[in-house]
Amino acid sequence: MQKYKNILVVADPEREQQPAISRAIHLAKTCDDVKIIVFLAIYDFSYEMTSMLSSDERDAMRRGVVMQREEWLKEIIQPHTEKGINIEIKVVWHNRPYESIIADVFSQDIDLLIKATHEHAKLGSVIFTPTDWHLLRKCPVPVLLVKGENWPTNGNVLACVNLSAEDETHEDLNDKIIKEAIAFSSITQANVNLVNAYPATPVNITIELPEFDPASYTDAVRGHHLMTMKALRQKYCIDEEQTYVVEGLAEDIIPQVADEINAELVILGTTGRTGLSAVFIGNTAENTIDSLNCDLLALKPDGYISPLSPNSID
Repeated sequence: MQKYKNILVVADPEREQQPAISRAIHLAKTCDDVKIIVFLAIYDFSYEMTSMLSSDERDAMRRGVVMQREEWLKEIIQPHTEKGINIEIKVVWHNRPYESIIADVFSQDIDLLIKATHEHAKLGSVIFTPTDWHLLRKCPVPVLLVKGENWPTNGNVLACVNLSAEDETHEDLNDKIIKEAIAFSSITQANVNLVNAYPATPVNITIELPEFDPASYTDAVRGHHLMTMKALRQKYCIDEEQTYVVEGLAEDIIPQVADEINAELVILGTTGRTGLSAVFIGNTAENTIDSLNCDLLALKPDGYISPLSPNSID
């Protein structure tokens, strides 16, 4: 985990307990010379609509709110700074939190972004906010979304790979995901598990092509995925018992396997699709994580350029 030298933690203004900060502290204790920046973007539209006040008075009110939050964060991080952890705080006034967060990722040369999610009390599932979705799609660095529980020792990390990939970008992303899983597993001595979902035989093919043999087709597809998984696990010295090749949709299979092995962390790749393609097509990653009940680490492929990066803005 030596590569994570600059960690940006998004504070949650709605809760006293800050699991994202706790997770960053955990990571910092495993590496040398780690810097943590606790970031909070706040905004209250009522301060902009107070016509009775001058612009200077509104600015003064906003500064007062920012200072209050700074004092609040200082109290939270004080026990950690006293133990020698390098932590700074930054509070900004911004009406689009995700934009201010990503801007700080670029300006501070951040390696990892950590943010807490919210758990649905009745369903037990994780609730992702609009800010979470924007960060998953547009943040150029790995995004770690955490729940409240601490990582257990000797737990399980689940790396999600795409064995149907035939292009170099997806193959490189598979390697990146597995290497990240191995690196994270070293922190808590966790077991690395691999999962891949392969599609079922389309029903309409048997109707359109009477001579088509669905059983042979299914066997061939499964055989291809098993052989590809075997090559991948052997490459990274992962036991066969810790690999899962299952028929079905990835958004169904990944949460299912994560629950079966009681995974503490799921690592997957996201292409960061935005705009109309995200609305009509959707990302496998985004369809998957709504059903997860554990921490999630989302990685972008090498060469990904954020739509909010300085170089991408004309």
